[in-house]
Amino acid sequence: MVERAGRVEGKVAIVTGAGSTPGPGIGTGKATAAVLAEEGARVLLVDLHPERAEETRAMIAEAGGKAEVFTADVTRAADCEAMVRAAVEAFGTVDILVNNIGLASLGTVVDTTEEAWDRTFDINLRTAFLACKYAVPVMAEKGAGSIVNVASISALRGDGTVAYSAAKGGLVAMTVDMAYAHGRQGVRVNAVAPGHITTPMVMSVSQPGPRAEFMNTMRAEAGLLGTPGDGWDVAWAAAFLASEQARWITGHTLPVESGVLSVTPLMMAPHLRGVPEPGE
Repeated sequence: MVERAGRVEGKVAIVTGAGSTPGPGIGTGKATAAVLAEEGARVLLVDLHPERAEETRAMIAEAGGKAEVFTADVTRAADCEAMVRAAVEAFGTVDILVNNIGLASLGTVVDTTEEAWDRTFDINLRTAFLACKYAVPVMAEKGAGSIVNVASISALRGDGTVAYSAAKGGLVAMTVDMAYAHGRQGVRVNAVAPGHITTPMVMSVSQPGPRAEFMNTMRAEAGLLGTPGDGWDVAWAAAFLASEQARWITGHTLPVESGVLSVTPLMMAPHLRGVPEPGE
């Protein structure tokens, strides 16, 4: 049993997308679930792929934490309702909800298909809407709860991913409106906006080779700190927003991006020169 800091001691958390895509590093959902468990929460690990969530559960158990796996497609209302019910049945209530489901979609408004647009909104926005729809009443009934939505800096600056940017922008807007609607019920709602972090999902869409290595370096050098970020950086921010240390913070989006939002595209231009072409 490890010694815990206890920032969410005794709380019950639901983390969607709690498994990691296979590959090196750690995803934001897996890292967030692990940090919440380390801080004393009992965690329901929700994922479409139970074997991935089971890896997270084993990691938490090895560290002395408590977690259960729940298989769900959170684009479906019935699954989200069952997810919240499962948390209540297993642990007694729901105190924290982390909406971590995300899927990037490259393309401008011209070359993005309707199918890609709809799928991107389903994955990035509908999932959070449905999870909140069933979690908020449990929180409101007892007058306390914290929701953390994992957005993206793509919602705050352009990067050529129009569907993803719009969906994550909708998530930021939903965060603000929910904070307004449910604050007097004791429910806080905030978001984190990760920047150019490296996770297994990011690596899974990169072909090994000079270009992938260059893009990894560029992600690190794009920010003011010049250092790489990963799933743990997002997890620590999410755990803070979920905890009582953030008890007077609601309706905000916390960027976790090494200061990228302070850098203009022209300032970043030197980093984009000499990008190896695919196959080089």
